Amino acid sequence: MRVAIVHDWLVVDGGAEKVLRAILDIYPNADIFSLVDFLNDRDRSAILDGKSVKTSFLQKLPFAKKHFRNYLPLFPKAIESFDLSAYDIIISSSWAVAKGVKKSNNQVHISYCYTPIRYAWDLYDEYTSNLKQPKKFLVQKTLKYIIRWDIETLDRVDYFIADSRFVQDRIKRIYNRDSIVIYPPVDIDSFKLHRDKKDFYLTASRLVPYKKTRLIVEAFNLMPNKKLIVIGDGEEYNYIKSIAKSNIEVLGYQDREKMISYMQQAKAFIYAAIEDFGIVPIEAMACGTPVIALDDGGTKETVIDKVTGVHFAYQTKESIIEAIDKFQEVKFNYHNIREHSIKYTKFKKELFEFISTIY
Repeated sequence: MRVAIVHDWLVVDGGAEKVLRAILDIYPNADIFSLVDFLNDRDRSAILDGKSVKTSFLQKLPFAKKHFRNYLPLFPKAIESFDLSAYDIIISSSWAVAKGVKKSNNQVHISYCYTPIRYAWDLYDEYTSNLKQPKKFLVQKTLKYIIRWDIETLDRVDYFIADSRFVQDRIKRIYNRDSIVIYPPVDIDSFKLHRDKKDFYLTASRLVPYKKTRLIVEAFNLMPNKKLIVIGDGEEYNYIKSIAKSNIEVLGYQDREKMISYMQQAKAFIYAAIEDFGIVPIEAMACGTPVIALDDGGTKETVIDKVTGVHFAYQTKESIIEAIDKFQEVKFNYHNIREHSIKYTKFKKELFEFISTIY
């Protein structure tokens, strides 16, 4: 059985790349296809373990390394350019266009879907509302083209797997397709239970707008008697560093060992993004650390209010502050929080069993 794995793009070691790593553990002889591959050596070793990647023509276009997303209108053609005729099974690891690869009738295509293309569907207005002409016209035309192509290529997917019930609902609403849920893999073995918590809160993520780390920092600016540690790097790093008051430490990127240590010792982990699933909050719970998270998206189903953490209703400073007040009134059982994280360790077993039943 020959297996092809199609991943949207390889530029950082994020949640989708952890899924890719797990699929490679199941099918170590699979070939990997991606629009582009610009991983640094550290991330390449962690994700691919020496395997090579077959990339599209986008890889060699001018300025692609830093600005490949500007070639969005070419993404459909690029993903369709892969010749996968030699493979029995195609597994797409898709949050953008990987699900649109071409296939023949005698091949089986399983799409592990992190979300239907979010910027073309749910975030269309957000991406286009503040743009000025003629850029607005060009972006709108591109996104409408992507939407049409996304629907027209649905018959190329034989089976959808959603990474959460939240995404399962979106697949049904947008694509009118059924799916099963297999939660992404979480390496809880590296995140040991630690009962000795210290008097600080922690947030960690890429410092990009949708993660809402800036919002968490703004909330703690209003709580000078509470300490916050921020781990991560990204386009908002300098701004977040500039607004953080003395009770907030912005540490930037930290290696895995330091990250785990902070996560184990934090009195709570705070997460404000609307995630399709959200692996990092599960890693925190594996340490026995309660999670203060938004009552929406993946964290709505992974964080149990007043059991493994607390929810806040809105992405506002006020809502985060209210959740922290609520958190302080709850006595948490760190062992039970750790036990809850174990349910998110069955990805490889469940994916292998599912594929075995259909092929």
